[in-house]
Amino acid sequence: MKNIPLPDLYYLENPDLKQLFRIMRISIFLLFFCLFSLMAENSHSQNARVTINRSDAPLESILNEIESQTDYLFIYKEDVNVKMRKTIQVNGKPVSEVLPILLTGSSIGYKMEGNHIILTRDVALAAQQQGVTGVVTDVLGEPLIGVTVMLKGDMQGTVTDINGRFSLSAEQGDVIVVSYIGYASQEIRLKDTKLLRIMMKEDVELLDEVVVIGYGSISKKELTSAVSHISGKDMLQIGSGNPAMQIQGKVSGLAVENSTPSDPNSSPSIQVRGVSSRSAGLGPLIVIDGIPGGSLDNLNENDIGSIDVLKDGAASAIYGTRGSNGVIVVTTKKGTMDGKIHTSYSGFVNITTPVRELNVLSATDFREQKRGDDYGADTDWFDELTKVAVSHSHTLQVMGGNTKTNYKATVDYKNTDGIDLRSERQQVGARLSLNHTGKSDLYNVILNVAPRTVKYQDADYDTFRSALLINPTIPVMDPEQPGKYTQITTYSTNNPVEILKLEKSGGERTILSWDGTFKLNLFPLLCRDKNHYLSTQITLAQQIIETDYSWFRPSISTIEDKSGFQGEASRKYDKNKQESLEWLVNYGYDTGNHHVKFMGGYSYQYFVNDGLNAENKNFASDLLGPDNLGAGTYNSEVEGRLGMGSYRNDSKLIAFFGRLSYNFRDKYFATFSLRHEGSSKFGVSNKWGSFPAVSAGWRISEEDFIKNIQWISDLKLRGDFGVTGNQEFDSYKSLALMQAYDLIYYNGTYIKGWGFSSNANPNLKWEKGKNWNVGIDFSLFNYRLNGSVNYYSRKQQDLLGVYDVALPPNGASQSFVNVGTMKNTGVEIELDWNAVKSKNFNYTISFVGSTSNNKFVSFSNQFYEGPKYYWMSNFPLYPGNPGVLQRIEEGERIGNFYTFQYAGLDDNGGWLIYSKDGEVIPIDKGTDEDKRVVGNGLPKFTMSVTHTFRYKNLDLNLYFRGNLGYQIYDVHDLYYGLQDAAPNTNVLESAYKENRKITTGKNVHSSYFVHNGDFMKLDVATLGYTWNINNKWVEKARFYITGRNLFTISGYHRGLDKDAYCVNGMEPGLPYSKNGYYPSSRQFLFGIQLNF
Repeated sequence: MKNIPLPDLYYLENPDLKQLFRIMRISIFLLFFCLFSLMAENSHSQNARVTINRSDAPLESILNEIESQTDYLFIYKEDVNVKMRKTIQVNGKPVSEVLPILLTGSSIGYKMEGNHIILTRDVALAAQQQGVTGVVTDVLGEPLIGVTVMLKGDMQGTVTDINGRFSLSAEQGDVIVVSYIGYASQEIRLKDTKLLRIMMKEDVELLDEVVVIGYGSISKKELTSAVSHISGKDMLQIGSGNPAMQIQGKVSGLAVENSTPSDPNSSPSIQVRGVSSRSAGLGPLIVIDGIPGGSLDNLNENDIGSIDVLKDGAASAIYGTRGSNGVIVVTTKKGTMDGKIHTSYSGFVNITTPVRELNVLSATDFREQKRGDDYGADTDWFDELTKVAVSHSHTLQVMGGNTKTNYKATVDYKNTDGIDLRSERQQVGARLSLNHTGKSDLYNVILNVAPRTVKYQDADYDTFRSALLINPTIPVMDPEQPGKYTQITTYSTNNPVEILKLEKSGGERTILSWDGTFKLNLFPLLCRDKNHYLSTQITLAQQIIETDYSWFRPSISTIEDKSGFQGEASRKYDKNKQESLEWLVNYGYDTGNHHVKFMGGYSYQYFVNDGLNAENKNFASDLLGPDNLGAGTYNSEVEGRLGMGSYRNDSKLIAFFGRLSYNFRDKYFATFSLRHEGSSKFGVSNKWGSFPAVSAGWRISEEDFIKNIQWISDLKLRGDFGVTGNQEFDSYKSLALMQAYDLIYYNGTYIKGWGFSSNANPNLKWEKGKNWNVGIDFSLFNYRLNGSVNYYSRKQQDLLGVYDVALPPNGASQSFVNVGTMKNTGVEIELDWNAVKSKNFNYTISFVGSTSNNKFVSFSNQFYEGPKYYWMSNFPLYPGNPGVLQRIEEGERIGNFYTFQYAGLDDNGGWLIYSKDGEVIPIDKGTDEDKRVVGNGLPKFTMSVTHTFRYKNLDLNLYFRGNLGYQIYDVHDLYYGLQDAAPNTNVLESAYKENRKITTGKNVHSSYFVHNGDFMKLDVATLGYTWNINNKWVEKARFYITGRNLFTISGYHRGLDKDAYCVNGMEPGLPYSKNGYYPSSRQFLFGIQLNF
């Protein structure tokens, strides 16, 4: 076509080849125009006549027709709207008469210069135009907030306000595009500029949100593997510092636990589809904005747009040796594109009250039972150690931009207080996201930066163990030494109040994460075929986590009085750094019913961990402490005593990977992926491994024999298989290492001895997981009921473990080798039911449930013969020596309690048990052969139910969570619930109530302490109100109150909160600390969200 955009001589663009020719053509015409304008015969040109009969046609096409009938050439800049539609009928009229008719009602001016007609945007005319105004509602007439209204073919746009209203500069004949997440987009051609009333209808296809997978994203209908998607708005509104706790119970097959949630510095344990290893890591890979290895501690919950959990082998195999335990993909929110600046504030105050779960004898009861000496006080040690904690959090966010450049910035401050006297956590963090798209979408530049600083003081769980044991008649402060704490002489205890108030145990942690991506869209740069898409991108990323920890006990401590030291101090520094470079190529081909996507890439990751530690004692002043360790004299008192150490280790991962996807008619889907990866951790004979995956899906609802079934809205069957790996173990395990031993005094000097600490293993490799999954996704009753069901099987082979080897020829007595097999199977269910949906009231029920079955298949292979079972860790010695309780065994589930079967009590109140032959015998006559499986601490079924209500501006969310089909072991009843405890120590009330007949029985393991662990609790309840203020300062405000851990229904009411018993790891059914604990709490959170 002949019309040529007019280049702005003061603004150099980046034209493609065609644009360059256009500019050259303009330049030539302008040159001739300047030279011959005085000689031009304008009358002939202006009298050129045209015949046009066009109805509702783009202005651009009418201009092309004028050019084809005359010698005129239209010249205009990009701000001239030639996309508007016009109707014109003329027969043999001069161009000079046609133009006023054609351009009437527009803001386009024109000037005829010889054979050129220069079109310009008349600013004055544009200002006189009223534009278009309107209101956008849903089908119920409720206004929709934040609907995007754009002028088609232009960057100009706006969003609806709190009342659903908008205004946009537009002209008659323009086309506006109205779009909103979850609703069908509309294109409206303006017949006039009167008030528009636009009703949006839900688009069920758009309700299938985009799911982020490894190195890409797809729509949910294309998904052929087991991936669960959680939107940021569906996360629990709780005061947890780690976002993982906000999706606890929200994803089937994902176990998130924190047995000490009231400790502000505790971290949750995360497992996907059960335990997968004995000696390697169990946690999933964390990917944040496409960068693997991210830290959830560096995320503000207000920045999270969505979380996708990749659960099966086909989804996570693309991450190779880091995908065996599943992958959690976090996508953060980005800037807006409506050309406006949006500011918001979120804050809350959280009041946490400790819950007294273990009731010990009061001072009065202690005296009545004659448990020990009477020191005259009446001390409630639990009350002395705890307090009501008040925490607060503040987040400020600013975002803005347009379709070309957008940004988002977040700054947050959190002060979290523990329920004990010492623990706290203060953090300041920020996140900046920039996204720029070049002209014609040629390239994209993405930058993310997230710094965070955390200052913390640790809790001391052992102080609560001491509080259970200490004589309640002992005062906290020594009455004979004012200002001095009472020295406690009870076995293995110290004054817990003194520890928390005098000792310092904490530090500072800094986190810096950044990544930058440059993406180049090769098509249409190289090819303008719209059926093809080709891009390439390179990403650089780095994460640094530094921790500076210090501990100090002053000389005035009663512990120092007993030890004879004049103050003790230590300091540790640890630095973790990971760097990555990833290069991707994406190709797409779409034509008719065929859709093909290919992704290929290269990844390089480098990890390094280094640190140092030092300690000293005997300081001249308590003012020095850990800040001047050299001032202590302890290390210099003995020749060769160093009191310090350091370490450093590193590793590398290099990978090549690709994925090919095919979609036929949105009905049949297939995906194949392969990752070839090498790790420096592996032995020289197994440096590289390959991890293939294949999956397929069939949307049965698209078949003709299903389409007529009205109650089936969507139905998809899928299946997959994938191979994953696990290399989460320490570096250098494949090498023969030397270790320094104690100093030996020889010939007047100290010599440090060296010897083998590990044997070389050139065959060391990754743990291999073979995973297959079948699933069905469905939507029924006009998308009112949506859900998915999965059945999975994961066989983990080449499990890592330490095995005994002969000496010689080996230098060390044990080797780290790949031996053993484990298997996990289960069923997962996720359901969402929109029970009631009306103009003023909505009610939605969500159900998430999963079963888990686990067993060890073998501990041996052709090279190493292992035993049939392994005992787990021992219990602490005092009081008594309970020994071991759980063991892992071939053919059995993890979590078995393997101990004596309780048979009653003898006449003296001592334990009786059943022998292997079924005879009743005293417990001290029992042997390991008499032990048996008496319970299991791994839940067979985990579930959660969420009830969401909305009435006008009020909303209520009730979140119930529970575990079924397992047992717990009441370790505190074992240690502190028996009368035959050490003299002058306290015991639980149960010793003289439920356990009153056990008068001589000591704390030895038996089934007596095994109890039903099933429970259901109202974990989170949130009541909120949204106030649509919509004044010149504030757009809207939301106020809410959240209660957490409100009540629990269970069959066993004694002992700790059920969440204190682990369900993850190798020893489920036991608390994190076998004889200590940290109290649970009840939380009440008051929050506000403001949009400006």
